Amino acid sequence: MSTIERNTAIVKKAASDLGFEYCGVAKAKRLEEDERRLADWLNKGFQGQMHYMENYFDLRVDPTRLVPGAQSVITLLFNYYPAEQQEATAPRISKYAFGKDYHSVIKEKLHSFLFELREKIGNIDGRGFVDSAPVLERAWAREAGLGWVGKNGNLINKNAGSFYFIATLITDLVLVSDNPFIKDYCGTCNRCIESCPTAAILPEKVIDASRCISYYTIELKSHLKPTLEKGKMEGWLFGCDTCQDVCPWNRFSKPHTTNQFKPIPELLTLTTSQWEEMTEETFKKIFSNSPLQRTRFSGIRRNLQLLKEDE
Repeated sequence: MSTIERNTAIVKKAASDLGFEYCGVAKAKRLEEDERRLADWLNKGFQGQMHYMENYFDLRVDPTRLVPGAQSVITLLFNYYPAEQQEATAPRISKYAFGKDYHSVIKEKLHSFLFELREKIGNIDGRGFVDSAPVLERAWAREAGLGWVGKNGNLINKNAGSFYFIATLITDLVLVSDNPFIKDYCGTCNRCIESCPTAAILPEKVIDASRCISYYTIELKSHLKPTLEKGKMEGWLFGCDTCQDVCPWNRFSKPHTTNQFKPIPELLTLTTSQWEEMTEETFKKIFSNSPLQRTRFSGIRRNLQLLKEDE
């Protein structure tokens, strides 16, 4: 076994030991096709008020500019599909937000991952990212052979669906690259397109994020109010899972076993009236380390008003 092969085996085992269900490797390079798609998407204004998507364009499409000396892009998938479901009367929360904020959980695992690689391989350089930096995570997951990007814009793994957090480690370590995932298994299925409440899923795997319920309820600043046709919110208070819930590939989803992602008990049962009666102090206490902090209490209040108007 060569040194490169040995190091690659160390990477894969370390990822598995930390609870990552899938780990793939791609050679660090400029993603030219994704660059063109991103430029077109931005030029059409599909990012809405998410102006941060326009920043650091060159870094987004070229990891060697983001991390000088980069040789490999390691992509890791971590399951967040919950065993528990919300009660029917509860305003709907996206499954990824049921438990502790994934940024802190996955970042800690990435730190441990890099530490272990340095312990076993030597002095390597690398930077880990979890949905908070200019990295095209889904494109790199595809390049690393972990799945394809579906019509709903999510990475879909053929054996496990799409309810996964994606983490990325860009490193100067030379590794054996996995084969890119070339085939698209969406086929003629259009369930996500047909089920999207706001018609945000367009042809050719293009998502008009400015029309997505997740955008309305999370990304749009809390003092701004979207104009929606009546009945389009479908009960969503924070995020939206409709396009994933209807995807046939998610029949393979299995509940995670991570304590930090177990649902906050109140989240599963709170009724609309209980949400409306909640004080900011109570909100901060219950959801102190929850993704719901992203939209703040003022955003939750705005979203509750949207739901009321949607009835």
